[in-house]
Amino acid sequence: MIFFKQTQGAPLLLLLLTACSINFSRVAAQDHPQYLRIFNAVSGTPVENASVYHTLAGFGEVSDDAGMVSLRRLPAHIRHLTISAIGFAITEVRLDSLTYTNGKADIRLQPRIASLEDVVVKASARSGIFKTISDLDIHIRPIVNSQEVLRMVPGLFIGQHAGGGKAEQIFLRGFDIDHGTDINITVDGMPVNMVSHAHGQGYADLHFLIPELIDKVQFNKGPYDTEKGNFTTAGYVAFKTKKYLERNFIKAEAGQFNTFRGIAGLNLLRNNTADRSLLFASEFSATRGYFESPQNFTRFNGLLKYHTRAGNNHYFTATGSAFTSKWNASGQIPDRAVASGQIGFFGAIDDTEGGTTSRHNLSVELQSYLSNSATWKNQLFYSYYDFELYSNFTFFKEDPVFGDQIRQKEKRNILGFNSSYEQPGRLFNRDALFRAGLQVRYDAVNGLELSRTRNRTITTLPLTLGEVRESNWGVFAEEKINLGKQLDVQVGLRGDYFTNAYNDVLNSGRLRSSSPIISPKLNVNYKVNRQVQLYWYNGQGFHSNDTRVAVQQNGREVVTPAWGSDLGAIVKPGKKLLIQTALWYLWMKQEFIYVGDEGVVEPGGRTRRLGADLSVRYELCKYLFADVDLSWTNPVAVDEPKENRFIPLAPRFTSTGGLSYRKDLGWNGSLRYRYMANRPANEDNSVVARGYFVTDFALNYTQRSWEAGVAIQNLFNTRWKETQFDTESRLQNEPAPVSEIHFTPGTPFFARLSLVFFF
Repeated sequence: MIFFKQTQGAPLLLLLLTACSINFSRVAAQDHPQYLRIFNAVSGTPVENASVYHTLAGFGEVSDDAGMVSLRRLPAHIRHLTISAIGFAITEVRLDSLTYTNGKADIRLQPRIASLEDVVVKASARSGIFKTISDLDIHIRPIVNSQEVLRMVPGLFIGQHAGGGKAEQIFLRGFDIDHGTDINITVDGMPVNMVSHAHGQGYADLHFLIPELIDKVQFNKGPYDTEKGNFTTAGYVAFKTKKYLERNFIKAEAGQFNTFRGIAGLNLLRNNTADRSLLFASEFSATRGYFESPQNFTRFNGLLKYHTRAGNNHYFTATGSAFTSKWNASGQIPDRAVASGQIGFFGAIDDTEGGTTSRHNLSVELQSYLSNSATWKNQLFYSYYDFELYSNFTFFKEDPVFGDQIRQKEKRNILGFNSSYEQPGRLFNRDALFRAGLQVRYDAVNGLELSRTRNRTITTLPLTLGEVRESNWGVFAEEKINLGKQLDVQVGLRGDYFTNAYNDVLNSGRLRSSSPIISPKLNVNYKVNRQVQLYWYNGQGFHSNDTRVAVQQNGREVVTPAWGSDLGAIVKPGKKLLIQTALWYLWMKQEFIYVGDEGVVEPGGRTRRLGADLSVRYELCKYLFADVDLSWTNPVAVDEPKENRFIPLAPRFTSTGGLSYRKDLGWNGSLRYRYMANRPANEDNSVVARGYFVTDFALNYTQRSWEAGVAIQNLFNTRWKETQFDTESRLQNEPAPVSEIHFTPGTPFFARLSLVFFF
């Protein structure tokens, strides 16, 4: 096994790049441009993920986030190309009629309402096999909030159980991911997941993301992407925010439960262009909440982003963002308290739960296009994070006098660097693409605390108190080779090295450990014909465990590997129908789990998941789309007796779908459902978390200078339990603890009106 030390990451990357330069040198005399730059003809902004292809020649490339497409491997005799992008009219380009400077030519696409005709089935995808579906969905569905965008990942469910300010609980591919343990989430390349967090490993709070600024949602299920490291077991989601606004806007929302939201987005440069822009946005949200006890939730978000072209071949982007929020929560309530009438369905046992949190981010990125057709991206980022959470899960079980309320608190600094290098060329006389990169992340966490409290006042000395220093160095390389017009194979290798240090302030102990892991990948795409593509993805991913676990285990088996395989197909049997299906397998090794709510370590075990996914998109008629996603999973705890092999709260069957009507002007809207079936709440399935079926509705009327709309959550006012746990608790004056379902009620009928002005 290869071990990666902190001082070895950069030299290894340089070695890979040197090998790349030797293997990929290619000089050819071409009388067409070396690059195309693809723009929106109306807004002047770059078009990402546009397909540029010539079917008979077997040529196909995809534009990057600057709209750039390399034509270096285009055969010299080809004179025509087709360009297709979701949300734009298909364009035929005659190369000898283009005007180009310094080897670049600009192409402008006319925007139109997204259509399934724009989807191209091809043997290679830049960003994963599901990319087409996410692009289509974000074009045809109205965006209500950032959590709704997260739900666009087929089979992904979220649940809120602490008043709106806490990170959502996530479910995907038979995982109760908690707040992010098994899904890698990023925004503009910055990690959202928090390692060794006060509340839970991988804690991913997305509330700093303003939904109206989301430009792209890249995702994939499984551990198959070489560039994605920690927490990429069930999959990953990468949000990308806009560099430009097509129009300035001011938006106001008001709804039930004293809910208000205001947002403004402005281009601050008068001559704002694709090559130079300054974007500002701010958001304020407040609500009393639908609980009997006021939630009094408030949140403020702000973002400033500057983008400019630096010379002919470099693009520089600087982003600063901040958010802060505070809230009260009713927490998770026991079934017996509601059944007896002690509290209502939206009531509380301890209504002093809640918290405050804030995050400030700074990122600078330089994207360079080199003379050898390579693209080199470098990003430096910093985050400051402050978190304080009050919870009460067991009420009076541990302390019958003051109760069991706890405080979890931390202050964190994150510093990171991402570098990636991509170069097309030839290998073994075949078209190929080489990618390599270096990723560094360092977390310094101070005041990592767990304390007993009452009404948010500390009643005892802290149960745990310490400081964490954690670093993760990752290096990756992959080669994608086209073995014909219909077949490509991608081979990748990733290496990660963790160092963990924990200073236990209460016990005057300082412990350290280190953990390496190597993750191989193998992905195969085969295009049967213009309607059918098959794929077979294989790879190892991992998630790290909490530093407080790592140092106790001396680094052994605390970076948990996961091996997965997907066998699937994308089928487009007609211009208006798209189907994606997959059979998949995921196996995870031994885990050690740090239970932040109790300050203890619990050993886990090996798990196995088998599943099947189906996603269908159908254009019923012009402007009207139907979609459905089905996910079935059989999650099993391998080392347990047969009767105790159920994995608590792991979803077994889920489905989402709906109808969307989308036009540029006039009426547009959607009617959507989400369904989660019953699932085990404990290891022997003697306690069941009940499923739910909830319907949401949105309707907007759009004109060139304004838009008005209504959004309704839970249209039919279904009574449902959003999150559920089998918890042992004791109510005041109960003689003994009781174990049963504790839940947070789901949103009742909740209507909001919105008004937007564009200028």
